[in-house]
Amino acid sequence: MIEFTFRKLTTEEYLGLRASVGWKSLSDRQVQASLNGCKAMVCATDTETGEVVGMGRLVGDELVIMNIQDLIVRPDYHGRGIGSELIRHLREKAAEALEPGEELMFTLMCAKGRERFYEKNGFIARPTPDLGPGMIMYLHEEDSGRV
Repeated sequence: MIEFTFRKLTTEEYLGLRASVGWKSLSDRQVQASLNGCKAMVCATDTETGEVVGMGRLVGDELVIMNIQDLIVRPDYHGRGIGSELIRHLREKAAEALEPGEELMFTLMCAKGRERFYEKNGFIARPTPDLGPGMIMYLHEEDSGRV
């Protein structure tokens, strides 16, 4: 059985999940900023083994935009509905602060090839006739302007 709880992962759990899907490694400082800087984190735990097998984080300002970061399910647990359930928990958490008449932009950056999964969970791909494409830029230390 899979149990879903809102809690902060340990560094080891977080890095283990990232490694399980082949994502870039992070420095200890980056890991701590990631874990401490999110508004909420949901974990999927296999109750038989006690292992964390999935997670997702929310980052944002809580009322205008919230972004799903690091939605990860270990590959050996794919196809069990865990990712969809993580999204459901994050969506409900993101909507908690809204008052009647308010709208929140709920976003994510999709890994290549995973578009269909997110569309099944209610997301729309950009660009659309009204929305431009999402864009990204990676910054490095030399971009800081420090002299």
